[in-house]
Amino acid sequence: MRTCKILLNTPADVRELVELVSRCVYQVGLVSGRYSVDAKSIMGVFSLDLSKPVTLCAHFDDADGLFVELQKFRVA
Repeated sequence: MRTCKILLNTPADVRELVELVSRCVYQVGLVSGRYSVDAKSIMGVFSLDLSKPVTLCAHFDDADGLFVELQKFRVA
């Protein structure tokens, strides 16, 4: 599993993220505090507190391509 912190500033960012991870055949989740949702679910993503960074968890080892595409959302 690989993780990174991302920040989704606008509803368009949420839509773009969901479209991006929906192309993945493996599980991708988002974690905010004690809540975890499927990153492929737009309703699930909007249920999180998006005012601060969330953790994206890719449940596979070869996530390099996905993480390159997520670069615009990544935070330090």
